[in-house]
Amino acid sequence: MRDSLRILTIGNSFTDSLTRYFPQVAESAGCHLTFDRANFGGCELERHWSYISAEEASPVCRIYQGGRKLRDILSRGWDIVTMQQASHQSWRSESFQPFASNIFNYVRKHAPGAEVVIQQTWAYRADDPRLMPGGEWGFDQNGMYERLTANYRKLAKELDLRVIPTGFAVQLSRAAEEKPFANYDPAILETLRWPDLPPQAGDVVGQCFYRKDPESGELRIGRDLIHLNCRGQYLQACVWTAFLFEVPVSAISFVPEELDDRDAAMLRSVARRAVDEFKQEKRQG
Repeated sequence: MRDSLRILTIGNSFTDSLTRYFPQVAESAGCHLTFDRANFGGCELERHWSYISAEEASPVCRIYQGGRKLRDILSRGWDIVTMQQASHQSWRSESFQPFASNIFNYVRKHAPGAEVVIQQTWAYRADDPRLMPGGEWGFDQNGMYERLTANYRKLAKELDLRVIPTGFAVQLSRAAEEKPFANYDPAILETLRWPDLPPQAGDVVGQCFYRKDPESGELRIGRDLIHLNCRGQYLQACVWTAFLFEVPVSAISFVPEELDDRDAAMLRSVARRAVDEFKQEKRQG
């Protein structure tokens, strides 16, 4: 068990989601967490490296955290620094290198005492148009998961890094659902009126909502089919706490008000399985 950690993420919204529950989950397990982010929404490894390169090329260029150089952020004495690919590129093997190695070497130079760790991202919800039959990517949710997982495993092997198995936990949670998410005909979106929404229970990813069209003033259904909802954010926080602090999931006592106690227990069990079984897969491979 590690009772105190300073953790920095070099990522995007797929680590921004940790801000909701990670501190409370870690604290409830008896762990002290210092957590900060060097994130940009949708930021790919290539774009992070372009920002780092721009900062290094100019003494006045400061891009991170609203006006800081990443090298200065890295100098603050972190125990863990994480990185990941942007989700929309995670299944493309050619998108990882040389940018991941460049970032890894940069972190090692400016935060030599930190362990660099990879977060495995997750596959989108099944109703994402890119994963639907005839979608532009040409594969379904399982196809996305298999591709991104192969890419993260390859990167971990190349750089000899550990992987936080968030994406694996998401897949396990989908298999553990008593009533899994049921896909629907997207044509239903044209027939629904406020406050009705399409089906969205049974997955830790995605949520639907209404928002006002600024031009017409009409309420229209919006769909976020890629980010973790509150159930997924809790699952992610449990995975990170168990993996990085090396504590049993049974030590986690925090349950958000938004979650049913029974559901939260299921998600903690999934987090435990993800941490244990992903490690086994890596050793066997």
